[in-house]
Amino acid sequence: MGGTGLILSLIIGALAGWLAGQIVKGYGFGLIGNIVVGIVGAFLAGWILPAVGITLGAGMVAAIIHSTIGAVILLVLLRLVRTG
Repeated sequence: MGGTGLILSLIIGALAGWLAGQIVKGYGFGLIGNIVVGIVGAFLAGWILPAVGITLGAGMVAAIIHSTIGAVILLVLLRLVRTG
């Protein structure tokens, strides 16, 4: 992965983490936290969505949607662990 790919991954991760924080109210981790949540969410969605049979295609918008879905799943799981 080149420098441009790394920067794009960080931007997508930050955006996905922020969107997930807006969808799952009560979670704000700051810029670094949002990047981490978005990137971990992307890996989580990359594992779960194909197993369920969901494909989103390719491109920047699909990557953001994909990462956001994974980040929302991650935040919901975190909420269940914290309250449970």
